[in-house]
Amino acid sequence: MLPSRRLLAAVALAVLAFVPAQVAGQAAEAPPAWLFPSFVRDPTNLDPAPRHVPGSDAAYTEAQIRDPFTVPDWRPGDHPPMPPVVGAGRHPDVRPCAYCHYPTGQGRPENAPLAGLSAEYIVEQMGDYKADARKSLVGADSRWIMNVIAKAATEAELKEAAEYFSKQTYKPWIKVVESDTAPAVRWEAGLPLPIPGQAPVPIAGRIIEVSVDPELTVLRDPGQSFTAYVPKGSVARGKALATTGGGKTLPCSTCHGADLKGMEPAPPLAGRSPTYIARSLYDFKGGGRNGPGGAQLMKPMAAALSLDDMVDVAAYVATLRP
Repeated sequence: MLPSRRLLAAVALAVLAFVPAQVAGQAAEAPPAWLFPSFVRDPTNLDPAPRHVPGSDAAYTEAQIRDPFTVPDWRPGDHPPMPPVVGAGRHPDVRPCAYCHYPTGQGRPENAPLAGLSAEYIVEQMGDYKADARKSLVGADSRWIMNVIAKAATEAELKEAAEYFSKQTYKPWIKVVESDTAPAVRWEAGLPLPIPGQAPVPIAGRIIEVSVDPELTVLRDPGQSFTAYVPKGSVARGKALATTGGGKTLPCSTCHGADLKGMEPAPPLAGRSPTYIARSLYDFKGGGRNGPGGAQLMKPMAAALSLDDMVDVAAYVATLRP
């Protein structure tokens, strides 16, 4: 039997009894730049030549690839036909979902992986975006874009998109590497790109999630997987927190299932982007996610976690098979 919202709410209330005492007096922390990257991009010097990716006959120019109303659909055979809101959007404010989340719904570190989420959960989250109950803590990032889209989209468009992505299968494509260092990166439109020729830098409590082929990922090729560099020891620490609560919160399995593959109404976590998971936990704690549904269950769970705890949990969750 799947847990009801009433049962999950009771679980959340149980943890509220001890969370405030643990976080009382905790200093407010500025949102870390690596978790909330800039979406600024250089619009100049675009190559007019058509670009290609392996295994595809399609061709797009750099201007098309950077146009948020043009979805580079490199391999149409890898996904079902996209409904208009997913593949084309609607000017001026409803950007096509597949531009950021890919036609396969795999997503990237700067946004949500939608494949395999329930249609009901996706619609709920879009309602939170529409009501500004899910929003950016730092300004113009992907959540700000989603607020605009959710307010402009029709109910029918939201349901179409939710049904489309709920039928996709999320595939394993993240390799977690524990390390004292990570590649030096620059940020382009929310994506960390390794700086050629620059030596690795101290990881310093961060998650640095980079594509195995950054050039193809910049071309928005959904066939490219990611390597997530995480602090040494984070996977073991995260497992202890996720499976027992570590005396701070409740085990993730309480709501997300024993294998963390989801249990209605809670979404699947296993194998998903650790950057996205850590950002979500930070948002629950900081007020960026404050909707009337699932967010109210997660807020007390995340309240007692430090940023290091969030990194650890996210690192562990990313090692699990979806």
